[in-house]
Amino acid sequence: MSRTRPHLRTNHRAQSLARGLGWVSIALGLGELLAPGALKRGTGAPGPATLLQAYGLREIATGALILASDRPVSMVWARVAGDVLDLATLAPAASPDNPQREGGIGALAFVAAVTAVDIAVALQGDEEAERR
Repeated sequence: MSRTRPHLRTNHRAQSLARGLGWVSIALGLGELLAPGALKRGTGAPGPATLLQAYGLREIATGALILASDRPVSMVWARVAGDVLDLATLAPAASPDNPQREGGIGALAFVAAVTAVDIAVALQGDEEAERR
């Protein structure tokens, strides 16, 4: 028996969500690029301010990649990869010896929530099976 491939159609809802995340990436990236000192002071994040600026450039590039892509949902996996890097970088900010621990935990919670949204969107895919 031959297997037939399901007919696929563009998943417009997921693509719209992905493009929204592209704009979120650009906004977050601009914040990291333009105000790294304020973010470091508020969270007690380790490392130099230039690291946050580099992460900001990564966010902006990821957002641009998503917005420019014909398959924006697939490009959201780049955000997920960045989220993992952000979580690893922020983890020390939750340390009890961090004077800004509350801000660090808040930043970790925010990034964890964003990661969950990014994964949920990325898993939807750019295409879905047509209902018959």
